[in-house]
Amino acid sequence: QLQLVESGGDLVQPGESLRLSCAASGFSLDSYALGWFRQAPGKEREGVACISTSGSMTTITDPVKGRFTIHRDNAKNTVFLQMSNLKPEDTAVYYCAARSYSDYAFCWETVYDYWGQGTQVTVSS
Repeated sequence: QLQLVESGGDLVQPGESLRLSCAASGFSLDSYALGWFRQAPGKEREGVACISTSGSMTTITDPVKGRFTIHRDNAKNTVFLQMSNLKPEDTAVYYCAARSYSDYAFCWETVYDYWGQGTQVTVSS
């Protein structure tokens, strides 16, 4: 059974940093493109950061550009989202997702096939 499990969500203060992890079980991530998405209360889910299968291409969406990065560690079968200078508007449930092999880092949720259950990130003073 293919599973993605996110971890690392927490309550942090504005300006702090946090790293989210997404570990796969039941399959190897090295054949998949990966992405991080988030959904704030009352809002639609939006793309945050995505990475191609090879890792050579990444997409960081405008709301988090310059503050968030994505990288993958195929040896650990894990993808990470490094978040810095967090803002209250980053508060959301963060999801990781996987799609079949791709040379591109599309951050459209409709192209992703497998999803984790999410981890809560709250940014508040």
